Amino acid sequence: MAIGQDPAPWADRTGRVLMAVNAVATLGAFAGGLFITAEVADERVITEAWRTLAYIVFAGIWAILAVAPRRQWGLWELLLFQKGGITIYSFVMWHLPDAPRTAFIDLAVTVTTLIAYVLCRGWSSWRTGAAVSTA
Repeated sequence: MAIGQDPAPWADRTGRVLMAVNAVATLGAFAGGLFITAEVADERVITEAWRTLAYIVFAGIWAILAVAPRRQWGLWELLLFQKGGITIYSFVMWHLPDAPRTAFIDLAVTVTTLIAYVLCRGWSSWRTGAAVSTA
């Protein structure tokens, strides 16, 4: 398979399923975030609400990539940057209360997103005409 070609059907399907699983799992995190936001101290409620609503954004990004993995210029890379960055930061700040859980959860979604990026050939969205491709 040449660099510019679309992925094999099995690879594309597998990558899309990984993105769909990440989207659904993130909706679960959103539901959990609603409970956390409802119970958190007043000085943290805005931060927790921001975090909880961000889960919807991430679920949406993974859903978009599951539906159209080669039509989103830069979306893969932005997602990998953010998830990879928070994973590294969480490992560096391991001593903080939420760091271990965050490190492993974000490591999992970073790895599955990276695998899907390779399987779906996410970088090919940068090709000329990728925005109008039906693949």
